[in-house]
Amino acid sequence: MLSHFKVVLVETSHPGNIGAVARAMKNMQMDQLRLVSPKSFPHADATARASGADDVLRAATVFDSLPDAIADCRIVLGSSARDRTISWPSLTARQTAEKWVGALPKQNIALVFGRENSGLKNHELDLCHYLLRIPCNAEYSSLNLAAAVQVVCYELFVASGQEMVSKVGDMGEEPLATAEQMEAFYTHLQQTMADIGFLHPERSKSIMRRLRRIFNRTQLDTKELDILRGILRFSQNHNAE
Repeated sequence: MLSHFKVVLVETSHPGNIGAVARAMKNMQMDQLRLVSPKSFPHADATARASGADDVLRAATVFDSLPDAIADCRIVLGSSARDRTISWPSLTARQTAEKWVGALPKQNIALVFGRENSGLKNHELDLCHYLLRIPCNAEYSSLNLAAAVQVVCYELFVASGQEMVSKVGDMGEEPLATAEQMEAFYTHLQQTMADIGFLHPERSKSIMRRLRRIFNRTQLDTKELDILRGILRFSQNHNAE
């Protein structure tokens, strides 16, 4: 779905950063990586830092110049934290995602990232339609390369509407308790608190109202409710002894 976005790295000096970018891209289901005159690629450090995103590295295309790397792209955005002397249209990563993720027809869009130590040069930014901004601390706006790519890819992933389906333990296996079951629980709870001398008649309404708010917010499932009812029965039996 995001294949029309091309991540372009210009003259990356450390191969490990290329691997880290590949990993960041694959996290967000992106795999279109282009490299402009990398200092060392392919390289074992890139593979190691990719941490399983080897397929993104293998598919990466190497170009001799930035114009070659963006030749088939209709929109080019250059990542830059620096302001230019001449004003230039700029978009944040989120605005970029909102503007082009769902755009039809699909058109190749280049996301260009510069060197680790100096970013993109002015003549390279001149090739870009927009400056790509990542809002951050104005007093310390230097993001490392992989972090910058990760932020942009994340915004694209979210805007695409893709969701990561995850399941934690047994969450969702038991149905939520019905209103009838909850009312029986509240009656049981109120009676138990009265039996153990915790609940006083003049305060019962306000306390029960607050307890209802707590448990309604929790949205108990049937198994959880059974556990609580079991605790109440044990308390009642123990108090009776």
